[in-house]
Amino acid sequence: MLIGHVKEIVRYPVKSFHGESVKKTKVMEYGLYGDRSHAYLDESRPGKYLTITQFPEMVRYKAALMGEENENMFPPVRITTPDGRRIPWDDKELLKEMENQSSRKITPVKYNPAHVPEGAIEEENILLVTDASLEKMKELCGKERLDFQRFRPNLIISLLKDEPFIEESWFGKTMKIGRAEFQVKRHCERCMIITVDPESGERDPSLHKVVIRERDNHFGVYSTVRNTGEISAGDGVYLFD
Repeated sequence: MLIGHVKEIVRYPVKSFHGESVKKTKVMEYGLYGDRSHAYLDESRPGKYLTITQFPEMVRYKAALMGEENENMFPPVRITTPDGRRIPWDDKELLKEMENQSSRKITPVKYNPAHVPEGAIEEENILLVTDASLEKMKELCGKERLDFQRFRPNLIISLLKDEPFIEESWFGKTMKIGRAEFQVKRHCERCMIITVDPESGERDPSLHKVVIRERDNHFGVYSTVRNTGEISAGDGVYLFD
């Protein structure tokens, strides 16, 4: 059954950096091509990554893959810094800047296009939200503007029928988009990351309080990849039992 269309596809080439919207991409076994494929290990916490939780300013650094998708090697990752510089993701001055601001020693790590470990994503393969739910959340929060990047979704679905939070009834169902298939799995439980403004880096704890009070701390749903394939913005979204 056709339930809507893909409004936006977003991947996050560097974990906890601002994501990039793309017109089309390949769905890999781990999720969108290149999603969380680059990260910074936090040497003060062995085996852990530096994230917005430890260093909220990370969200103001914008990451993008610069080139064609290649399943043998990722194209270069370019970072646009908060002050407008465009530099490689592993630039020595960038690393020094982040270490100084976060007061942590970090080490850049890059994975292979064929396999990004779940540790970098930390949850399921794909996080999706609907346009109706985003609009309703904006209303619940009493805000004129609510940047979707606060919630860090991979897919924003524009529904044919305007039903906020309808995605929470899809658990266990199969979703088909383009050539890819997903199984809708479970709620996304929220943390302090949604309190950080993606443009200014400023904190607003009231948003998380609303999600806890009104939505039992749930917003968006996780899906796992069942079949890989290319998807594009504008593709129909089909749901099956």
